[in-house]
Amino acid sequence: MHIDTDLLIAYGAVARKYDKGDFIFYEGDQCRFYYQILEGKVKMCNNNDEGRIFIQGLFNPGDSFGEPPLFINELYPACAQADTNAIIYKLSKDTLLKLLSDYPTLQMQFITNFAHRLYEKSSTNKNIISPHPEDRITGFLKKYKKENSNGKDKIIIPYTRQQISDFLGLRVETVIRTIIKMNEEGKLEIRKHKLYY
Repeated sequence: MHIDTDLLIAYGAVARKYDKGDFIFYEGDQCRFYYQILEGKVKMCNNNDEGRIFIQGLFNPGDSFGEPPLFINELYPACAQADTNAIIYKLSKDTLLKLLSDYPTLQMQFITNFAHRLYEKSSTNKNIISPHPEDRITGFLKKYKKENSNGKDKIIIPYTRQQISDFLGLRVETVIRTIIKMNEEGKLEIRKHKLYY
């Protein structure tokens, strides 16, 4: 979701700087704010007891994150962490609800945004339950390409092997082995250590 920054500022949003690695909120925190990225990147993730990370999503400038619990008075189901140095607008829940009341067209945009996220989450879950790493990786690459290109030419995948493993719940060694095999079979390309799909 993206709300015009002038509108956010008019309703009292405050911009805050975060250094790479800083937490914006933690899993289990009370949801009290709407967050929208001005600069940088944010990841939402879960950590298990063994120290493994599962990335729920990566968000870029203009994206909002963490808003579903605002509407149902639930705690955050994941943490949000600055993946790079970032500047993020923060608007209180009550003020966001007033803004949405004042601008009904934004309400429909929120509904559409939530529907897209639910659809993508269902598609992602379908890939994650596959016992075959190649199926999981292929699903991830297809999703990224669909969202970021015309679909015909190969595009660079900007994620590290570690990030791909964190998205898919696979070991990084498994991701590396599978990507090498897929490269040998012509299903993707590796050029100067960069991944193209």
